[in-house]
Amino acid sequence: MGDRAALSTRPAGRPAPGTGPGRKGLKSGALGMFSSVVIGLASTAPAYSLAATLGLIVAGVGLQAPIVTMLAFVPMLLIAYAYRELNASNADCGTAFTWATRAFGPRTGWMGGWGLIVADILVLANLAEIAGIYGFRLVGLDGLAGSRLWTTVAGIVWIVVLTAVCYIGIEISAALQRWLLCVEVAVLVLFAVTALVRVYTSAPPTAIHISASWFDPFQVSSAKALTSGLLVAVFIYWGWDTAVSVNEETVDSTRIPGRAAVVSTVLLLVTYALVSTSAQAFAGIGSSGIGLGNTGNSGDVLSGLGDAVFGTHGPGLVFSRLLILMVLTSALASTQTTILPLARTVFSMAVHKALPARFARVHRRFLTPTWSTVGMGALSIAVLLLLSSFSRDFLADSVESVGLAIAFYYGLTGFACLWYHRRVLTRSAGDLLCKGVLPGLGGLLMLALFLYAAFGVYADPRYGATVVDLPLIGPTGGVTVVGLGALLLGFVLMLVITREHTAALKLQRSLLPHRLPPHTAVQAASRYLPADNGSGVGGDWFDVIPLSGTRVGLVVGDVVGHGLRAAATMGRLRTGVRVLARLDLAPDELLARLADLVEQTAHERAPGHPAGHGLHADEARGVTCLYAVYDPVSGQCSLARAGRSPLAVVAPDTGVADYPELPPGPPLGGTGPPYQSTELRLAPGSLLAFFTDGLFQAADGPEAGPGLLARALADHRESLEELCDRAVATLLPGPVDEDATLLLVRTRLLDRNRLAQWELAADPAAVASVRNTVGKQLGDWGLDDLVFTTELIVTELVTNAIRYVGGPIQVRLIRTEPISGFAPGTLICEVSDTGHTAPNLRHAASEDEGGRGLYIIAQMTHQWGTRYTPTGKIIWTEQPLPAADSS
Repeated sequence: MGDRAALSTRPAGRPAPGTGPGRKGLKSGALGMFSSVVIGLASTAPAYSLAATLGLIVAGVGLQAPIVTMLAFVPMLLIAYAYRELNASNADCGTAFTWATRAFGPRTGWMGGWGLIVADILVLANLAEIAGIYGFRLVGLDGLAGSRLWTTVAGIVWIVVLTAVCYIGIEISAALQRWLLCVEVAVLVLFAVTALVRVYTSAPPTAIHISASWFDPFQVSSAKALTSGLLVAVFIYWGWDTAVSVNEETVDSTRIPGRAAVVSTVLLLVTYALVSTSAQAFAGIGSSGIGLGNTGNSGDVLSGLGDAVFGTHGPGLVFSRLLILMVLTSALASTQTTILPLARTVFSMAVHKALPARFARVHRRFLTPTWSTVGMGALSIAVLLLLSSFSRDFLADSVESVGLAIAFYYGLTGFACLWYHRRVLTRSAGDLLCKGVLPGLGGLLMLALFLYAAFGVYADPRYGATVVDLPLIGPTGGVTVVGLGALLLGFVLMLVITREHTAALKLQRSLLPHRLPPHTAVQAASRYLPADNGSGVGGDWFDVIPLSGTRVGLVVGDVVGHGLRAAATMGRLRTGVRVLARLDLAPDELLARLADLVEQTAHERAPGHPAGHGLHADEARGVTCLYAVYDPVSGQCSLARAGRSPLAVVAPDTGVADYPELPPGPPLGGTGPPYQSTELRLAPGSLLAFFTDGLFQAADGPEAGPGLLARALADHRESLEELCDRAVATLLPGPVDEDATLLLVRTRLLDRNRLAQWELAADPAAVASVRNTVGKQLGDWGLDDLVFTTELIVTELVTNAIRYVGGPIQVRLIRTEPISGFAPGTLICEVSDTGHTAPNLRHAASEDEGGRGLYIIAQMTHQWGTRYTPTGKIIWTEQPLPAADSS
């Protein structure tokens, strides 16, 4: 009883468990190919779309209505290819939102999702009212069908019923759609065939025989008329993308939804071509009676044709009633299938934190979005009530403005496909065509339609039912005002909702290296991918730090949490690492001191709290970090890690990736054993991959990620930039919920001709000997200009070592190559001894006998310092090579 009571008190919804494709908790594998095609077709409402637009098309282009209807298929097919290719790469139910975010960033993605939301909500409100009107007509209540109040009430009822169906489960929705679509298609085919048979057997006075000129677009009276007709016709194909919006609930989610989208558009082409041709052949294009040019029937040409085609007695009466039922079922089917993409787009946006998290909840039993489904149903009812409170003219203009939102997010998706796949377009002719040319053309056509409609056709005060007198612009068509106003409202909301993400991303970018300059010891390339959601920008960082003696420090770290706080914490830690690295500390000692810094900062921010309690989740405690120092002279790499920070090493001879076992260490600020350093001997050309956990977030299981990375790095001799791109494309094909960082490093070994070293005894006579030897070596290198200063440096440092420490002593000279455009070559002089006391630079008083040597060295060199070794210390200096040698 206790368990049952506990279960009964649990909320029906739960947060989506993940953000990746197929990981949001929706019911996977619920739909097959047939159900996907059915949903794609039903969402376009073929019967209602034809009934509402065929008369308008005929009014614009006359007898060429069939070919205009067919030509409107072209841009939709191109966009369907974009959906297919993007879905194959990233099967996310957010579709336009997710793909535009991945291609262009969170702001553009948010606007793509908003365009879909605006279109769906406006159409949903209109379709619900249409369903109410036809429901009353079906049962003979024409008086109620003409009542604004009762059609609004019926529309609300239909929205509630169909929202409940969508809430209960995607399988029930698909089953209902199969029945509704079968009725719709059967009656449409029956209508078309009956009309054509009567045209050639018992033709009415309005009938005209089919002519080839109907399918010649050049017969249209003007280019403006053709464009206006296409503008009306193109949107009767809208809605097939619902088949892709339910991709995460479809079998083989990366392939079937995309195929269903293309198949749906082709089937729509066949349906519209058949019905438009047969209706025009039967009714003609006259402006009276049943003629398609009759403005009195332009809002519903099929109902007027029903009695004429089927008759008014016996079976004909039944079929004419079925025609009304068909329009009703078409509106109902489209209402339901409009709820599906609307709810899933909002759900995906909430999962990626572009909308409040409540909308990301999934029903525990039905595995459908809860808040997003109910919330969008309630919002649609509110919009229906709002529009009903205005005149029917405003309602009509609001519905027509949907075309702008459709063209906006369809066009954005076409361009997103082109940009998303830009790096693979040259891989094959098929990739170039399907991922680049066709989607790009579709995007351009949609952009042209959007601009022409918004600023040409719809903006004309004579178009539509309402006119708005805009300041500085003057009288403007209400359709343009409503359509562009809705998109501008989304732009304002986008700025408000994404402001934290934008600020955190700017801060994060400013704190990371803007570029990785070439270095003597290594080649390096990096990728940082911020999370696509609203607060996902976190604290990943990477760095390549030049150290003394041509060594280089390599670091990758990950701060717990997201947002501005995590980015600021990352900035503090990166600065701390760079400062500590310049002290030439061993990796384990550097992490220990960095952990002390984290602990101190945590206590300063939370005074009075015991360690480990009461701290904000975005504090630096729990930070993971991997720090390595590579020496190109010896080929040794010393590493230490805090937390779970893996490393991949690709051997230069075999190309096989290995993940060496590194000594464990606690996360920064955590408790555990002390940090330990380990040494790796690296062959020249070894490839090191430093990365954060976010790189493996999309992998199927903990073992899959390392294998995918190993395969991506198999062609290790390619450029590091290409390897970075391949690794990111392989491991993170879709949006990312967590930041991801990848740093690739290829090692070099210093040319022995640029290195010279000597062992000295602790004998004052050795000073003169090594001074002469150094001078001769510099002469051999062609650095005569540096002989005097270098001999002075060696004399001072060796003398101090003999005087204060004793032997043995080692002198080493390193000549580094100049890096064009970044840094001149340098001459490094190192003197090592067994002492552990660092010399101090001071200003000697006039009466002091000593203390001036280091001051003179500091003035004559670019920089100098001390680093400790297990056997003592090394004092080093760096001098820039003369300009002639550097060039």
